[in-house]
Amino acid sequence: MRYAHSNFEAFVRPPAPQGNKNRCAWIVGAGLGGMAAAAFLIRDAGLTPSNITLLEASEADGGALDGAGNARTGWLIRGGREMEEQFQCLWDLFRSVPSLEMPGASVLDEVWQVNRDDPSTSPVRALHKRGQPLPDRDSLTLTGKARREIVALILTDEEALAGKTIADVLSDEFMRSNFWLFWRSMFAFETWHSAIEMKRYLARFVHQILGLKDLHTLKFTKYNQQESLSRPLATWLAAQGVVFRHGVRVTNVVVATGGEQKRATRLHWVENGSAAGVDVGPDALVFVTNGSMVENSRWGDQHTPAPIDTTIGEGSIWQLWRNIAAQSPAFGRPDVFCSDTQKSRWLSATVTTLDARIPALVERITGRDPFSGRIITGGPVTIQDSAWLMSWVVSRQPHFKGQPQGQMVAWLYGLFSDVPGDYVKKPMQDCTGEEITREWLFHMGVPADQIDDMAATGALTRPCMMPFITAQFMPRAPGDRPKVVPEGSVNLAFLGQFAETPRDTVFTTEYSVRTAMEAVYTLCGVERAVPEVSGGIFDIRMLLQAALELRDGKKVPAAGLLHRLTEGTEIDDLLKQYGLI
Repeated sequence: MRYAHSNFEAFVRPPAPQGNKNRCAWIVGAGLGGMAAAAFLIRDAGLTPSNITLLEASEADGGALDGAGNARTGWLIRGGREMEEQFQCLWDLFRSVPSLEMPGASVLDEVWQVNRDDPSTSPVRALHKRGQPLPDRDSLTLTGKARREIVALILTDEEALAGKTIADVLSDEFMRSNFWLFWRSMFAFETWHSAIEMKRYLARFVHQILGLKDLHTLKFTKYNQQESLSRPLATWLAAQGVVFRHGVRVTNVVVATGGEQKRATRLHWVENGSAAGVDVGPDALVFVTNGSMVENSRWGDQHTPAPIDTTIGEGSIWQLWRNIAAQSPAFGRPDVFCSDTQKSRWLSATVTTLDARIPALVERITGRDPFSGRIITGGPVTIQDSAWLMSWVVSRQPHFKGQPQGQMVAWLYGLFSDVPGDYVKKPMQDCTGEEITREWLFHMGVPADQIDDMAATGALTRPCMMPFITAQFMPRAPGDRPKVVPEGSVNLAFLGQFAETPRDTVFTTEYSVRTAMEAVYTLCGVERAVPEVSGGIFDIRMLLQAALELRDGKKVPAAGLLHRLTEGTEIDDLLKQYGLI
């Protein structure tokens, strides 16, 4: 498997490698990574679709790409997926998946058209003082010291950051900046999360610095991620003949690790309460989604808090990884990620409106009609002085195809779900849906004498507790995540947020698809190159634009000296073009 940073191979269709047609594949997990692996096995590796089986413990496809519920009992979304142009593997996949909305078009065509017609922007990125826009919202408020810390972190080797947290490498001075407020609420970082992941995000998304204040660099689907991404992919795979088996909890993959090779030899699972499994033949491939962000997600309702379930039983995907990892150090260390749910969990909530009052409130704050069919918030609106550090999103409406006219769906989350709120004096994790709505309305500036009634009769709110939602951000060291294809593996690969591929960032749809592409291309000998991770960090033009943004548009001091050093060179022209001198 190799990488390419040009488009020379982006659209080629190389011949399928010899001998793949009659091979079979077992894929554990029908999330985005698992379904992407199935798609690449068909499109690029030449496997017969009916020889590919997806084993999924739940009754739904898509993993974290969810979207369910109804207008009567409330719509359900655990989160939203912020996407961008530089998701090379994601768009490579969806250029081949037919759209369910536009006849004759791909999902990529559909997403491109939606964002072309209605580009993402945020009219108000942050609020404080009960619904007031942050006065310095157009500034990242970074000091010189904080900017130097960002640069130093980007330049530090990952080995030197092993086991360190963000708080270990970035000072309180940095933490007080709007940059950190916008960055952490956009990507869900906590100060105790991995310094390695923060470094990767800064490098991978250096171009996103240009959009931190108004989110104009993001791309969104027409509907929720289940209906716009997961369902078209699952529909296409099923039409090809791929086998989906739901209600199957894989409990172990037995791997022969003697000698120089590692070979999966048997899968064990529980189906309908009975233990079963299959021997893995010499021509079979095994792809395992190890770990899960949304494992043990539990829903509450308008009058019931979402329960916290941190158990890892024999049927858990975490226990599956533990069972595999016990066979070789090359298979990673799952307990680094799943053993401290106090630091990996937070709570989100889906608000389904019942009348016009909350939509009118959103329109007052954003200046945008929620029922215009166009972008409303363009991403998260963060409440800077919220004890829960609450953020809220109103995506393009309708967010569900079955959503009735005049009904709005909003999504809320709080990074600090274990501290008392400002209006509801309880931790977010102990609150009912109605209480969470009260807290939100308080911070939106609703008069105190209207909050309780509006929360009780103006919306149905469904909270969701996710104990492992940021487990992939836990401080780690090299080897804690297994490589996509471990050294010596001839038929076993790992997929998703807890597999290791260089330079790319977890908690993204791109990461799931990239690991799937790398796994298939490596094990199947596909000649086409995998697209390289976005290289903006190596582009002097992007670095200059990001530098100017980090300085809030202020030119470099002592520009005269700098100009004398660069006069007559291309560097001087670039410094002028991007406004640094």
